[in-house]
Amino acid sequence: MNKVEFSPSLMTMDLDKFKQQITFLNNHVDSYHIDIMDGHYVPNITLSPWFIEELRKISEIPMSAHLMVADPSFWVQQLVDIKCEWICMHAEVLDGLAFRLIDQIHDAGLKAGIVINPETPIESIFPYIELLDKITIMTVDPGFAGQRFIESTLDKIVDLRKLREEKGYHYVIEMDGSSNRKSFKQIDAAGPDIYIVGRSGLFGLDEEIEKAWEIMSTDYEEMTGKKMP
Repeated sequence: MNKVEFSPSLMTMDLDKFKQQITFLNNHVDSYHIDIMDGHYVPNITLSPWFIEELRKISEIPMSAHLMVADPSFWVQQLVDIKCEWICMHAEVLDGLAFRLIDQIHDAGLKAGIVINPETPIESIFPYIELLDKITIMTVDPGFAGQRFIESTLDKIVDLRKLREEKGYHYVIEMDGSSNRKSFKQIDAAGPDIYIVGRSGLFGLDEEIEKAWEIMSTDYEEMTGKKMP
């Protein structure tokens, strides 16, 4: 990946302005981050495969589903059926399932990702890391927006970059959680390929998405010294 990408977390958008916000973002972003929570793995219930189908009516941007669910097998098949471009599963619920589900995603011509919680070591995914298209590092605990940024999780991003270079792996590295003005500098130093931005980094900055994007861009450029991609 030659440039940093930004993927808005649509769980945190203003659904009253769904079409307006998506129409604007279609011209600025590289993917959309869709949180799917089942009320079991995490206590909240959020978006769904149906939401992705509705989104496709007004967007051709690739969709990345983040499965915060207790039974990934049930949800993976639904996402395969609607051809969700990225299907990302939590490492913590994949014991005995990882190879089968990754193969199922790849056999459908889609991309497989793994999400790692703050307290989960990257070594837990080493048995199948060479198969992965994306690894997402949670920089907050999963399930809730607006949590405290856990800076120590950025060490995993640094380690995954080194490992990718040493082994020739093909995964991209994504960070998820409290990506905003306060954390942009630290995140940039770690060097992920994809920033997920939510309420604190984008949607909560202004009621109008155009202004919110402008503020986010300025924040990123001021804190990192780099131009917004």
